[in-house]
Amino acid sequence: MKAVIWVQHLLGTGHTVRAAAIGEALAARGVDVTMVLGAPPPPVLDLSAFRTVTLTPVLAADATFAALATPDGRPHAAVLAERRDAFAAVVAETRPDILLVETFPLGRRQFADEILPVLAALPAPRSLVASSVRDVLVRKPAPKAEAMAALARAHFDLVLVHADPRFVTLGDSFPPADGLADLIRYTGFVHAAPRPSAGTDGEGEVVVSCGGGAVGAALVDAAIAAAPQTPAPWRVLLPPGLMDRAAAWRAAAPACVTLEPNRPDFRALLSRAALSISQAGYNTALDVLAAGVRAIFVPFAAHAETEQTDRAGALAARGLADVVAERDLSGPVLATAVREALARPAPARPAIDLAGAAGAADILIKEARCRP
Repeated sequence: MKAVIWVQHLLGTGHTVRAAAIGEALAARGVDVTMVLGAPPPPVLDLSAFRTVTLTPVLAADATFAALATPDGRPHAAVLAERRDAFAAVVAETRPDILLVETFPLGRRQFADEILPVLAALPAPRSLVASSVRDVLVRKPAPKAEAMAALARAHFDLVLVHADPRFVTLGDSFPPADGLADLIRYTGFVHAAPRPSAGTDGEGEVVVSCGGGAVGAALVDAAIAAAPQTPAPWRVLLPPGLMDRAAAWRAAAPACVTLEPNRPDFRALLSRAALSISQAGYNTALDVLAAGVRAIFVPFAAHAETEQTDRAGALAARGLADVVAERDLSGPVLATAVREALARPAPARPAIDLAGAAGAADILIKEARCRP
């Protein structure tokens, strides 16, 4: 059995991390997997379990997501046709039994002209075509949301939702989900097991992470200002997009703060930490839940982004984390939140299905085998 996975991250790298976990689970079940990458993967991500094909990469120019461009500054429109043709060539060469498209059509609408022609040209017998979406979507006006649902109905056989429905459902952030009930399959949350980590790094520390993208500078600034006002040592992890500021931050940081690049053993650090401070992206939130560590979320909320705020609010409502609104973030505010969080016991680990990569792989293989 063969599978092709298309994935495109624009700012943070969580989409690619999640797709890679599903690809690895499929490969472990004997599926020949090809992943089509629309942007460079994070350097700590292991993609050795399957073949990868990288399209001419595009990323968001900033947090508005209004302009997409290649690293050398060409607009997305200038490379759309070559990206579409390269994706089509992979599908034509592979003739996959499974074609998994990450996020689209319930997001990534900018890539419709790259994806829909490939789906329309699929030969008979047609591949199983599935969309792969996270737990919480960015809320859209009703007409846009209904148009997304119509595309799913017209072109997709399944919508895999990487969540535990006991915790959150697609309809919580995407009202047209009710009309797609026959397509929707809940896989559980997609979360990889932590990598082994020798040593004691993270033990008793406040671990600050900014995800895999280029946002989060304000969180680093606040962490450096807050650290001297708290009783614990701090470790601040910097994504590649912020490393150009590392020297200045190290010069400004007090002795109780260690600044270093993102680490592949991040989950192991959290398991030893006294407290996690982060944004509320999908992968980081799951890392926090799996570690059972105290947590403060500062959800990314610029430019009408609602996803992280909704996720952080759901966790806070269950007593699993505290939330500092992005608009309120400062050194003193963060220091107060840290002192209050450290004064409380760590929360109990919730009973949440974290085996979503295996769940997604099993669903896809089963459904592909049942096709006529």
